[in-house]
Amino acid sequence: MKIVVVGLNHKTADVELREKLAFNGPRLEEGLLRIKEIPEIREAAILSTCNRVEIYLQVRDVQKAYAAVKAFLAHFFEIRIESLDSSLYLHEGMTAVKHIFRVASSLDSMVVGEPQILGQLKDAFDFALERKATGVLLNRLLKKSISVAKRVRTETRIAENAVSISFAAVELARKIFTDLSGKSFLLLGAGEMAELAAKHMMTNGVKDIMVANRTYERGCELAREFEGRPVRFEEFPDALVHTDIVICSTGASTFVLRREHMQKAMRERKQKPVFIIDISVPRNVDPAINDLENVYLYDVDDLRGVVDTNITERQKEATKAETIVEEEIETFRKWLSSLDSVPTLIALREKAEAIRRDELERFFNRFPAMGEKERKAVEGLASSIMNKLIHAPTVALKDEAEDRDMLTEVIKRLYNLNGEDDGKE
Repeated sequence: MKIVVVGLNHKTADVELREKLAFNGPRLEEGLLRIKEIPEIREAAILSTCNRVEIYLQVRDVQKAYAAVKAFLAHFFEIRIESLDSSLYLHEGMTAVKHIFRVASSLDSMVVGEPQILGQLKDAFDFALERKATGVLLNRLLKKSISVAKRVRTETRIAENAVSISFAAVELARKIFTDLSGKSFLLLGAGEMAELAAKHMMTNGVKDIMVANRTYERGCELAREFEGRPVRFEEFPDALVHTDIVICSTGASTFVLRREHMQKAMRERKQKPVFIIDISVPRNVDPAINDLENVYLYDVDDLRGVVDTNITERQKEATKAETIVEEEIETFRKWLSSLDSVPTLIALREKAEAIRRDELERFFNRFPAMGEKERKAVEGLASSIMNKLIHAPTVALKDEAEDRDMLTEVIKRLYNLNGEDDGKE
């Protein structure tokens, strides 16, 4: 019964590799179910975001499970297995628990304190739960991770004035245009971070907002929310002529905004600068666009430098958050340790129940004329005595984490739970 994390993130893998391994759309369900079929794996959940792909597991054998998952990823995404050697990480035991708690609390995020990761983890947990891919261990672990993250946000100021990818996009736009008031903005797609970027743009003076979404009704809804105007998705290339800033997050698996689109738009704009941020993973904007004069294209990795300048203030609060994580790790460790005593507790109750049944049978055989009312009274008395006798050892096994191994052995010997002769004649 071992907890394992296998994954890669923005620290270990570039955006090209991360986008290759992204579990998008139906691939998430297919991937989760196939991982669950691996013999070494008992429980599984997948967290796939623009900055990380992590698989949370309960396994029988850590090394066999790691090798199997690594081989699965290479085959499933049709990449060379060697390309994962320097990017894939493995955490096990309480190190894995700590990692998941830190991920949930956004302590392992590109932007410490960003709020999106907790929602993404909740969605990943719900997705796995609905497909019965998790069990007792991961259910408890992921629920605990969510509660740890909530405690961190309640007891620290780590999420105040939250810095996110979307905010970093605004900071870059400011460097290019200085003043954002009067600039036009196109929201291409309706990803969560892209919507946040639109809100930040409005806060910073952008008034002319257009929304192009594959679902036109959703585009109209967002346009109303931002007091902008909807654009049919197939018509967005024409809107580029009147756009100074583009935020793209469509969820498509291929390039949506291509070089030829921008070449045409820039000619008609007479080379007025355009700022494009591609928040999508996989990328939705052709990187070749960056070669065009006066076109400034950034993807999520490019935002890292902007993000780094905003991290310093969060480190003090992050230190407090790390203390909370350590406290919660100890709480989870005690619960995990208590699972080791479950077989003994079950054996103890079964032994007591067997004795109760045997003694009642003997007693009733001696007094066959006893009425039903009296029989029920005796049965109730026997159950009450049994429960009181096993109450103290049961509580001790659940509560005494430090001495649990010793207590388990003592109780096994005292109550003869090792299958030895009871000494009955």
